[in-house]
Amino acid sequence: MIRFENVHKSFGKHEVLKGITAEVDKGQVVCLIGASGSGKSTLLRCVNGLEDYQSGNILIDGERVDAHAASIHNIRTRVAMVFQRFNLFPHMTALQNVMEGPVQVLGEDKAEVRARAEEHLRRVGLADKMNFYPSALSGGQQQRVAIARALAMRPEAILLDEPTSALDPEMVGEVLSVLRDLAEEHMTMLIVTHEIQFAREVASNVFFLDKGLIAEHGAAKDVLVRPQNARTQEFLRRVTHPV
Repeated sequence: MIRFENVHKSFGKHEVLKGITAEVDKGQVVCLIGASGSGKSTLLRCVNGLEDYQSGNILIDGERVDAHAASIHNIRTRVAMVFQRFNLFPHMTALQNVMEGPVQVLGEDKAEVRARAEEHLRRVGLADKMNFYPSALSGGQQQRVAIARALAMRPEAILLDEPTSALDPEMVGEVLSVLRDLAEEHMTMLIVTHEIQFAREVASNVFFLDKGLIAEHGAAKDVLVRPQNARTQEFLRRVTHPV
């Protein structure tokens, strides 16, 4: 569903992505892992045009992602994004936040959207928080609202950029639980994460990025349990057995 063909991306003279080639099939959960600065988040942001790339191709079902083309609007409705910092509208309730995209962007019927938004909030365990404003919600609850908001757009895939990194440790589990449920339903997801145990449990495939390249990729059970690349081995040793 998502195809990367020799993708290069630079910020000024600093080359962040140095030729990424990979594929994400429909229904796969792919986790991007690697040290900070390896290019994970940049690659994710390039998928729906939040960052432009200088050369190569990113294709969504064969359609090229171009941040400057009119087609980017359609791609962003098909591939939803969940950010580290939630990005909820503070003046809207949880329900209003989830309804906003389908009503204002897709132009859907408000009553139909409301029913769908309520269902998605129940799905992420927030049936009793629909009329709460973000300021009255915990970080974990806000992130679950953000996931419900993404689902309300009925996307073909969801991109998640370190969805638990801004959360207190005790709130991480409630967000990961929602993502596990989505994985079981075969939602296509591309997830930047440092949660290696979570990646072991839910990822079908793992891409290990190192200095702007995919140093190793394959089935999660192979990359995370029996890595072949020395750099992958070193990274996993450090994150699973920190000094």
